[in-house]
Amino acid sequence: MNKQKIVALLPMKANSKRVKGKNFREFNGKPLFRWILDTLLSVDDIECVIINTDARDILAKNGLVETDRIIIRDRKPEICGDMVSMNLVIEDDVQNVDADIFLMTHTTNPLMTKSTVQRALKDFQHKSSHNEVDSLFTVNKIQTRFYKEDFSAVNHNPDNLLRTQDLEPWFEENSNLYIFTKKAFTKTKARIGTKPMMFESPKFESIDIDTLEDWNFAVIAAGYLLNKGK
Repeated sequence: MNKQKIVALLPMKANSKRVKGKNFREFNGKPLFRWILDTLLSVDDIECVIINTDARDILAKNGLVETDRIIIRDRKPEICGDMVSMNLVIEDDVQNVDADIFLMTHTTNPLMTKSTVQRALKDFQHKSSHNEVDSLFTVNKIQTRFYKEDFSAVNHNPDNLLRTQDLEPWFEENSNLYIFTKKAFTKTKARIGTKPMMFESPKFESIDIDTLEDWNFAVIAAGYLLNKGK
């Protein structure tokens, strides 16, 4: 089988509503965006990283310029803004970048590791080679008791208290990592295709920074992991 061309997509915007300038804010010693970017660049199977952005000048101020493995694409005005679907940003990259497989993630997932990226790619390539799947997305496995606002039980019977580990597992899309083929995206115009697979990512790596509370928690988690690795 011919080697597939794998390209990573790392979209990055200048402004963030809930945590101002978070993509470029210092996070445990370096700008937040550098954490996942450095991880992606450490994966040899990834040919290059595409940064679709409206912040080329801010990236330059943070020392990031184009290289043979980093390509900065200026985001079109019509797909800028907080209300624009991420699938439209991805579509612009997919239509203009040649690749067999696209791996997409966010700057807000700083703790995802090289080994997790490699495992996800390996699983996806194996199953897609047998036409079992056309896309992959990471999830958190949750086994706990859920209720609606009216206090009615969702996934359990309050009169029969099973142990939480015996409850039916639910899976939360955690926005950490998506893998899909060019063909799959072209067909659905979405990063999750018609034959997706779920990939459970390690809990410590699955922090997605949306709020200041997320940021503070991620800083503590990153500090713990850094000290543990010494």
